[in-house]
Amino acid sequence: MRVDRICVVTGANRGIGLEVVRQLAAAGDTVVLTARDEDKAAKAAAGIGGDVLARRLDVADERSAAELARELEESHGRVDVLVNNAAIHYDTWQRAGDADLGVVSEALETNLLGAWRVTLALLPLLRRGAHGRIVNVSSELGSLASMEGGTPAYAVSKTALNALTRMLAAELRGDGILVNAVCPGWVATDMGGPGGRPVAEGARSVLWAADLPDSGPTGGFFRDGQPLPW
Repeated sequence: MRVDRICVVTGANRGIGLEVVRQLAAAGDTVVLTARDEDKAAKAAAGIGGDVLARRLDVADERSAAELARELEESHGRVDVLVNNAAIHYDTWQRAGDADLGVVSEALETNLLGAWRVTLALLPLLRRGAHGRIVNVSSELGSLASMEGGTPAYAVSKTALNALTRMLAAELRGDGILVNAVCPGWVATDMGGPGGRPVAEGARSVLWAADLPDSGPTGGFFRDGQPLPW
C-alpha cells in the first residue's frame, strides 16, 4: 500500500516545478509548493487539486530556508522528498570568453548554493522519513562529456550541482536517502522557450527519481530514467 509523502518542490509556481507539484498531488502526496513570491505560490497552488501547501522560499536566503524547515518541523515532523528545481539565468546571450561574472555569480548562488542551502536546512527532516529522496533538477548542458561553448553561467552551475549530487549521495547512502540529478530535456517553459517537449513529459524524469524504490540508484545523472554521462 502506498504511503503518502511530504514533498517539497522549490521554484514551483510555474514550468516544470508546477507540473511536478501537480503530478505528486494527483498521486496523493502532500506537496509544499514554494516560490520566492508568496502570492505567486498561493495562486499556483490554488489552481491544483489535492493537498498542496503554498509557502514562500527564497533559496538564496539562509533565513528563508531555515524558516521553512522550522514550519515543516512543527506541522509535519518530516520531509520525504525534496525536489531542488529553482534555477535562474539560462544565459544563451553570453559565452565564457566574455561572460559577465556577476551573472555567473547569481546563477551559482541560486542553482548550486540554493539547492545546497535548502538541502542542509531540510536534511534533519529528510533523515526522519523512511524513504528519503533528493532530486536535483540539472541539465545536460552541465555534462562535461558533451560540453562546448555558450550559456556559461547556467552550464557551470549545473556541472557544480551534479558534483554536489555525487557527494551527497555518497554521504547519505547510509541514511537510506537516494540523491540523483535529472535532466528534463529541452522543455517548452518560460526558461526553455517554445519548441521543446511538453512540460508533463519533462516532469516525468523528476517524478521517476522521486518515486525510486529503496533498491534504486543513487548518485546518478538521468533523463527519462536512463543514465547520462557526467
